Amino acid sequence: MSCHVAIVTDSTAYLPPRTVERHGITAVPLTVVLGDRALEEGTEISTRSLAQALQKRRPVTTSRPSPEVFAETYRRVAGTGATGIVSLHLSAELSGTYDAAVVAAREAPVPVRVVDTGMVAMALGFCALAAAEAAEAGGTVDEAVTAAEKRAAGTSAYFYVDTLDYLRRGGRIGTAQALFGSALAVKPLLQLDGGRIELLEKVRTASRAIARLEELTAERAGGAEVDIAVHHLAAPDRASALADRLRARVPGLADLHVSEVGAVIGAHTGPGLLGAVVSLR
Repeated sequence: MSCHVAIVTDSTAYLPPRTVERHGITAVPLTVVLGDRALEEGTEISTRSLAQALQKRRPVTTSRPSPEVFAETYRRVAGTGATGIVSLHLSAELSGTYDAAVVAAREAPVPVRVVDTGMVAMALGFCALAAAEAAEAGGTVDEAVTAAEKRAAGTSAYFYVDTLDYLRRGGRIGTAQALFGSALAVKPLLQLDGGRIELLEKVRTASRAIARLEELTAERAGGAEVDIAVHHLAAPDRASALADRLRARVPGLADLHVSEVGAVIGAHTGPGLLGAVVSLR
């Protein structure tokens, strides 16, 4: 066993499996409840199955990991020789995952710092990567947390969805905003703001909304060195085309990830989601 600071996150970070393995990051799965079946994200339910269930209007909800699941994770990670753990999670405004981790951290066999990143998807993933890189360089728990918080401060996330109905049903966006958007038959652009999903702009057509998503991402990147992630749900062609345009448009682009979101985020956004995360290095 080697002494080290270990990084734990959750399945909504949507980090590529190779990246998780290379950096030794542990991802705790959230749960999707499909009818009367509770299924772990990433292993027991595919995004294809989720999209089909949503299209058929089957009841779909999500659930945080229990404190017991986190407690077992911390024990297992400590058993590998970790002298401290940084546990980074999606916004507490969107899920009780952070709270469950805090409860478990009190009984962990090694010190655990639980961080509400205020992020989700690769906005969270980039924070976890920053913490892992700091730990790999010999950093302490505090230094890994500082690296993650710095990354979070320089990260923005924008999302296009075909409808606000799924977010309204899950309580992730205000009913008034959702109904207003539906009444005008607009295509909504959303952003992460203060850990919450907020309506940013209302655009008349899908093509204009996606063009605006590209513009916002490029403007946020500016000329700085950045990493970008493009997410989608059941919209691979849209995602690939957006990624190609951003490669050509962002001069400081370092890494670009393209991935389909998992079932937890997909349950709240619905098929057709297209998102862009831009993170300053």
